[in-house]
Amino acid sequence: MSKKENFTVALLGLGTMGAGMAGRLLGAGFKLSVYNRTKPRAQALAEKGARVADLPREAATGAQLIVSMVADDTSSRAMWLGDNGALAGAASGAVLVESSTLGTAWVRELAEAAQKRGCELLDAPVTGSKAQGAAGELSFLVGGSEGGLEKARPVLAVMSRSIVHVGPSGSGALLKLINNFLCGIQAASLREALVMLEKGQLDRRRALEVLTGGAPGSPLLKTLLSRIDQGTYESNFKLSLMTKDLDYSLKEGQRLGVSLPMVSAAHELFERAKRAGLGDLDFAAIAGKGVSSQNQ
Repeated sequence: MSKKENFTVALLGLGTMGAGMAGRLLGAGFKLSVYNRTKPRAQALAEKGARVADLPREAATGAQLIVSMVADDTSSRAMWLGDNGALAGAASGAVLVESSTLGTAWVRELAEAAQKRGCELLDAPVTGSKAQGAAGELSFLVGGSEGGLEKARPVLAVMSRSIVHVGPSGSGALLKLINNFLCGIQAASLREALVMLEKGQLDRRRALEVLTGGAPGSPLLKTLLSRIDQGTYESNFKLSLMTKDLDYSLKEGQRLGVSLPMVSAAHELFERAKRAGLGDLDFAAIAGKGVSSQNQ
C-alpha cells in the first residue's frame, strides 16, 4: 500500500462523516472511487479527482480497500449486499472496512458474507464527529484480524489520530455502542440537570461554572453546553442517530443478558425528542432545545 497512486480505495456514503474522510484520502494521494445514494453530494469530490460511481458495485470494482460510512444496519445492508451491492464488485482478497455504527448481529452476518467472497471484513467504527473527520483526527475501533488491520492501516492512518485493535470480528461494533450509550446517557442527564437549575431558580451561569469546573465537567459535557449556548444545533451528530444507537445497545444488552436501565431511560427521552421533530438536529438538542417548556 506504499504506492498510493497504484492503490484504489472505495468509499461508500458521503454524509456528515464520509465526505470529510473522502477528502482526507484524496489529499493523501490515494486513487478514490466514491458512491452516495444522492449523487450531487459527490460533485465536490469529483472536482478534486474522485471517480463517482453510479452503484456501490461499480465503486468497489478494482478497489483493494472498501470503506463504508452510513447511518444504520438497513443502509449498510443495502450498500453491501444484492446484485448492485459493493460485495458483488469486490475482488477476492479485498479488505472491507465497515466504519458505521451498527448492530453486532448484522456485522457478524456481513463478515460471513465477506469471507464467502474471499474478502476480509474489519468492523472499524470511529469516535469523533464532523470536525475530526475533516481533520483526519478520528479514532478507529477495529474488530477483526491483525493481518487485515495491517493491510488497511496505511489508509486508516490518513483519516485518524489513533487506530485501536480491540479484538476479533464484532468487537469494534460492540465497543462503539458502549461508547455511544455513555454519551447518550450524559446528554440525557444534562437535560435533567438544566431543568433542575431552571426550576430551582439557580443562577445558570454560576451553576454551570461549578459543574463544568468540577468532577462532572467531562469533555462531552463541555462540548454539549457549548453547542447549547450557540443555540443553532447544527448537526455534528444527529439526535436521530443517537436514538438509533441507544436502540441497538438495548438489543445487544438483550443478546448478552445484560440489563441496561440507564440506557433504556435515555432512549425513552431521545425517542420523545425525535417524535417532537428534533431528529435532524445535533443530539445536544436533547438537553437544550425547549428545555424550559418540557416537564420531566
